[in-house]
Amino acid sequence: MSAPARRKTRYSRRPVAAAGPGARIGRAAVALRAWARPIGAVVGRELASYLATPLAAVFIVVFLLASAVATFELGRFFERGRADLEPFFRFHPWLYLWLAPAFAMRLWAEDRRVGTIELLLTLPIGPARAVIGKFLAAWLMAAVALALTVPLWLTVAWLGDPDHGVIAAGYLASLLLAGAYLAIGTAASAATRSQVIAFIAAFAVALALTAPGSTPVVGLIAPWVPDRLVTLLGWFSLEARFAAMVRGVVDPRDGLFLISVIVYFLSLAGLLVARTAHR
Repeated sequence: MSAPARRKTRYSRRPVAAAGPGARIGRAAVALRAWARPIGAVVGRELASYLATPLAAVFIVVFLLASAVATFELGRFFERGRADLEPFFRFHPWLYLWLAPAFAMRLWAEDRRVGTIELLLTLPIGPARAVIGKFLAAWLMAAVALALTVPLWLTVAWLGDPDHGVIAAGYLASLLLAGAYLAIGTAASAATRSQVIAFIAAFAVALALTAPGSTPVVGLIAPWVPDRLVTLLGWFSLEARFAAMVRGVVDPRDGLFLISVIVYFLSLAGLLVARTAHR
């Protein structure tokens, strides 16, 4: 064998350097995109179904009208003489309490009723990604409805000098709160094929997680129960957590609590759908 050939063989036997952190991050990103691609397909399917029916439009219109009535009539927006959106955000828990279960009740109950859930679960996506995709589509519609109220923020900015940081925190809190109620509705819808039962179950659970920490209920029960119990009820209350964020109180625990509610009920929905898939 010639000298050049021997050198080539010697060089080819050198150990290959281990992949650096950049390569590992690149592989992880590719794997994540591959895992998330079916979720995008489910989101697109759900959004197409929303556009094919008046459901999404009705949800958005009702939310905007109810928000306007709550802000200007019940909240006395102009009579207060203050440049903020507190009257607007104050009623969001009670609006979502009704609207989110009504919007989410069909997410899985309709598929169960018409039998398309079996077809959906035969696709190579798995129950978890199907649940996430359906939830994200519904949450996106809630975000669109919320975004359409931004002109109210601009109006407040034109009328006075509001604290824009507090208003931005209120919008973020409202979006997380909507996600929490939609996650509850997703789990209820995954448990039954009846949309009516799904609505009632989601409303009952959402009410149980909202009312105990609200100001009227706290004022009603405070004289009769220990202070520790009142504090405990407020700690588990979606309304109390939301109210703290809307006031501009910076406490990551409030946001993490809303996120944990979303994760918990989506996990429950995933288990319920997986049980259907294994029957």
